[in-house]
Amino acid sequence: MATKIRLKRMGAKKNPFYRIVVADSRSPRDGRFIDEIGIYNPTANPAVINIDQEKATKWLKTGAQPSDTVKSLFKKAGILHN
Repeated sequence: MATKIRLKRMGAKKNPFYRIVVADSRSPRDGRFIDEIGIYNPTANPAVINIDQEKATKWLKTGAQPSDTVKSLFKKAGILHN
């Protein structure tokens, strides 16, 4: 099973916030997920990024691939150093 770390859209119309989740790569964007590892709220000023570093590193070590957006969020949070 190929796992991905990606964003799950939540919130109202034109007022989104996102949960950072680990999901099977075949499941839909807002569908079933395996684990929730954080939240991202781009509409707040400044943007809110809360990520559980232990869970994130555990999933990265087991082979979960982050999406491009999640990869940039990890870099901002200091989880990835590439």
